[in-house]
Amino acid sequence: MKWSARTCHDRAIAAAAALALAFTGAIAAVAPHATAAPTPVSANSVSVSVDAALNLADIPATGVGVNIPVYDAAMNSGATPGLLSTAGINTVRYPGGSHSDVYHWKTGTAEGGAYVAPNTGFDAFMGTVRAAGAQPIITANYGSGTPQEAADWVRYANVTKGYGIKYWEIGNEVYGNGEYGATWEYDTHSSKSATTYANNVLQYVSAMKAADPSVRIGAVLATPGYWPDGIVGPGDTQDWNHTVLSIAGSKIDFAIVHAYPTSTSPADLLTKPQAQNADITGTVRSLINQYAGSNAPNVGIAVTEANAQAYLDTSPNGLFAPDNYLTWLENGAFNVDWWDLRNGTDCTKVTTVEGATDYADGGMVSSGSPCELAANTPFPAYYGIQMISRLGTPGDTLVKTASSSTLLTAHAVRRADGDVDVMLINKDPNNDAAVNLSYSGFTPSSATPTVHSYLKNAHGIGTAQSGSPGTQTVPAYGITVVQMHPTDAPCRVVYSKSEWPGSPGVAVANLTVVNNGLGQVNGWSLGFTFPGDDTITSAWNATVSQSGRNVTAQNVSYNPSVPQGGNVQWGFRATWSSSNANPTAFRFNGASCAIG
Repeated sequence: MKWSARTCHDRAIAAAAALALAFTGAIAAVAPHATAAPTPVSANSVSVSVDAALNLADIPATGVGVNIPVYDAAMNSGATPGLLSTAGINTVRYPGGSHSDVYHWKTGTAEGGAYVAPNTGFDAFMGTVRAAGAQPIITANYGSGTPQEAADWVRYANVTKGYGIKYWEIGNEVYGNGEYGATWEYDTHSSKSATTYANNVLQYVSAMKAADPSVRIGAVLATPGYWPDGIVGPGDTQDWNHTVLSIAGSKIDFAIVHAYPTSTSPADLLTKPQAQNADITGTVRSLINQYAGSNAPNVGIAVTEANAQAYLDTSPNGLFAPDNYLTWLENGAFNVDWWDLRNGTDCTKVTTVEGATDYADGGMVSSGSPCELAANTPFPAYYGIQMISRLGTPGDTLVKTASSSTLLTAHAVRRADGDVDVMLINKDPNNDAAVNLSYSGFTPSSATPTVHSYLKNAHGIGTAQSGSPGTQTVPAYGITVVQMHPTDAPCRVVYSKSEWPGSPGVAVANLTVVNNGLGQVNGWSLGFTFPGDDTITSAWNATVSQSGRNVTAQNVSYNPSVPQGGNVQWGFRATWSSSNANPTAFRFNGASCAIG
């Protein structure tokens, strides 16, 4: 991939403005891919399959976040907690972007005359976050701060005040400190090298964990495929990421990346989550595994700034936002933070995109700039992000989907109560999509499902009973979330698995058998058949026998009783060569069970 120029969009905010000209804490641009024009969707042309048993990731409690910078004068206004909670935001990053490397939390002031709005101090911010039912992620000042300043912040927050803040970053986009020729990040260290940053990270980690050993601390990486990834700076022998992780990888708790994909058109923007996110997280995970040693499984990935660079306040970004969040989470990120809640604009850049005004404002809601809508009016990205909470909530499990059309993207969740919800995103601006849905690992009720819809250029989300579990129509440039209950049956099996392809492949499955209508069961047996060539190698909470593809599991001494309305849980490990398809039929004490 070619590197593209890096430009800084972190601008000072005038004291008299609610928010003025800013776009982000700084944007790393990616060279756009050439993309063939996709075929428009047409009636009955899209098939979507949902494998409700194949786990991708649990929705984390920190998954859906946003930045609120200290130059947002409305940060702690009465409207903010409601805006956050209604959108389903559960994490708020502070003090925001490049301001993090000039902001001193004790005094609430910033280096170099950078603007800090009144009433945006740390305790006021914490009041807003708590009122919203969210948690913070805090960026400690690396550019003009010290390990001691950061440790004092941890001690004040978690020991003195009892806020219990878990996640802390060391600096913002530190590689933008001039080391590679571009300077947007403030850094007073005499050396700007990756080696210097990594060694200082070790000091920050030591000091901050001395104040509170429970905190989790992240280090800044250059996003793979983004400038300056791959460039070796003066004084280093490797590029930024290899240097930082080779020195600090065994001591940090998470790696930080930012991503603002460039795009040549709305259609191109909407390809980016599938085109880039898995590659980025895969590369970061590989680097973590290379350098973090035995700590590698515990090191997470956080995307603490994310947005597009164009079509910001119109329907393309409304589709991009939830697709982007969910694709990051499906690929292992534990946190994604939109840039930002309110951003402001340059009124000379106002355009029209897909029939709506694009104010070139990167915020989720209007800042009330002179050319914009009234302050706090949601933009499409806000509604798109809100649709994530209609799909699932923390603790629910993202599961595998596949679509026959590149213009119709699907995401699905198996909820903790056994329901399955599916999000369908129609990226065709002109044609409705008639979607045929099929399910593995889940048997939906035949009842008409509840459907939540966000339509092109709409100003809210609609809810109705419509379609069926097998057929839905998604309007052009629309988002639909279909919520389904499992079918009624005397018993129900929730089958979930994680799998690792190889020679042989390995699968770990967990089963919950629910007794809906068999009365008190004293001594149980569950039979099923593998469609593929799985061979069970071990099991827990059950005694298992296998003959070819046929499996019988029976209770062990401590779990023979399953009352009406109760359940029993057990699981197994299996190997497979050519197919790890889900069992299609379960029989609990002879009764046929629903799946899911």
